[in-house]
Amino acid sequence: MAKKVVATLKREAQENEKVVKVIRARRSDKSGAYTFKEEFITADRVKDYFSK
Repeated sequence: MAKKVVATLKREAQENEKVVKVIRARRSDKSGAYTFKEEFITADRVKDYFSK
């Protein structure tokens, strides 16, 4: 199943934009444990994503 996702991302990336996976760690207020949020965004929006 993962192969299908990779193939889909490659097809979209060929349309003039690269797609990257970004992972942001956040600390939970309740338990103090870290949670991770994963997203696929275009390469030109990476700096904006982490500046939030």
